[in-house]
Amino acid sequence: MVEDDSACVLRLPLLPDTEHARLLAFNATETAFDAELCIHQLFEQQARLRPEATALVFEQECLSYAALNARANQLAHHLRALGVGPDTRVAICLPRSTEMVVALLATLKAGAAYVPLDPAYPAQRLAFMLEDCRPRVVLSNAALLDQLPATRSLSRATLLDITLAQLLQGQPTDDLPPSARRLHPAHLAYIIYTSGSTGLPKGVMVSHRGLCNLAQAQIRAFDAQPDSRVLQFASFSFDGCIFEVVLALAHGASLVLPVHGPLVGEALVACIDTHQITHAILPPAVLAGLPGEAQLPGLKTLVTSGDVSNAALVARWSSGRRLLNGYGPTESTVCATTYVCDEQQLLTPPIGQPIANTRIHILDAWGQPCPIGVAGELHIAGAQLARGYLNRPEFTAERFVPDPFGAPGSRMYRSGDLARWRADGSLDFLGRNDHQVKIRGFRIELGEIEAALQACPGVREAVVLARQDGEHKRLVAYLVAEEESASPEALRTQLSTRLPEYMLPAAYVRLPALPLTPNGKLDRQALPEPDASALGTSAYEPPQGPLEETLAALWCELLGLAQVGRHDDFFALGGHSLL
Repeated sequence: MVEDDSACVLRLPLLPDTEHARLLAFNATETAFDAELCIHQLFEQQARLRPEATALVFEQECLSYAALNARANQLAHHLRALGVGPDTRVAICLPRSTEMVVALLATLKAGAAYVPLDPAYPAQRLAFMLEDCRPRVVLSNAALLDQLPATRSLSRATLLDITLAQLLQGQPTDDLPPSARRLHPAHLAYIIYTSGSTGLPKGVMVSHRGLCNLAQAQIRAFDAQPDSRVLQFASFSFDGCIFEVVLALAHGASLVLPVHGPLVGEALVACIDTHQITHAILPPAVLAGLPGEAQLPGLKTLVTSGDVSNAALVARWSSGRRLLNGYGPTESTVCATTYVCDEQQLLTPPIGQPIANTRIHILDAWGQPCPIGVAGELHIAGAQLARGYLNRPEFTAERFVPDPFGAPGSRMYRSGDLARWRADGSLDFLGRNDHQVKIRGFRIELGEIEAALQACPGVREAVVLARQDGEHKRLVAYLVAEEESASPEALRTQLSTRLPEYMLPAAYVRLPALPLTPNGKLDRQALPEPDASALGTSAYEPPQGPLEETLAALWCELLGLAQVGRHDDFFALGGHSLL
């Protein structure tokens, strides 16, 4: 203060030099790795080292590293002939299958960035993603290509049904030489669309360098070996999928793709046991839903991420295996921190320490480092950082800011998450500082749902909250609207054309006006609990017979309801597959 008597008090550093140095020591994560490699080259190395080892398992099909590499090379040569190259985009719209992995690898080998399109997404969302990313090529199958919405970008793109065997006949099976690709690790590897706070999804641009750094960090943290078998659990449209692909194929392990259908509960246990899975990445809600008698003795490494874990899960699943709690937004190439859980953990486990070549800063509202034990916003810097948002320079500038603690020109990502340092250098996750929430592992911007609601005819105002009902969290919409257009059934039907299923509110509460605080802001605390009418249930008719009565009682217990009628819909009442 004496040095600068004009300084704002709130901007004065709170930390003495010794404690600031201690915080910087938590970020001593520098680790050497080959910064000139691209991610597919790690797979190609494994194909040369162990060509006959099993790379991919799907249903009754097993592909060796040599066979998978040859098929991906054929498609890569074809893509190059179509003009695909560095930073061009290839959209992939395929179900979980061998072709999905071949398309991903081929796109990377050809030098382009892949853009996953979930076939289950509404046409309006797919149309936006196609127009935004403007792909050079769309890889799919005949049935799905016919279902894609007509857009200008789609009409300009080359559409390929890669299930046709004759498509790649005569194409070389050898790796493309690096000179043919003109590819650098700073070029894009993929673009993943996340929920957008403005009502539009944002495409996060991730480079090869971030993925290669992730691969080398996985070696230390997850111990994938040539005899490991990695479960491909995550949806292709989420970045957890590439995490699983890299964990297997960059380290010589086998990637196991389960058959179609919900992979939860007993079906998940059976899949892990049948395929002798050794490595899996599962959200906490999925782990909590596994049968009580499940042991999974063959599972050596289990990573839980995507939502907040708890002591009960750690106590159950850390015995007899390596259990890690992971954290990382899409903007930091899937994973930023990890923590090896201890089965004696009595409290919520921390999210751990930064992975290799990653730095974490916990800053207050004025950009000053927070002392140990004090909450602040989590910022991420280092090799994991994404390039930014596709076609959204204003959001890129808002979230990817200069890093005052790094080298000149370096950046850090403002995550919007709240955290605090522990004395041992681990981080406690404390939630969000905005309206973004996580439900069952899905990261959701409530603003996107609100924007979709306000686009429905007759809706004047809309607010969406994530309400905690016992152990379960659900989305509840509050709206000011005309009566005839505000029925839960009508709104759910309209929203289903704009939003994925996991973003549809479970309840819709119509109000004459939204409650406000004395200073004119929305009073979220005054928003009422939804009742049966908000769930869109049909006229009550009591269950008939012992079977219906038992089922209704179970639904009441699971969903926290006073009564359930024989014509009610489990999902419309707020249920979901994990229940």
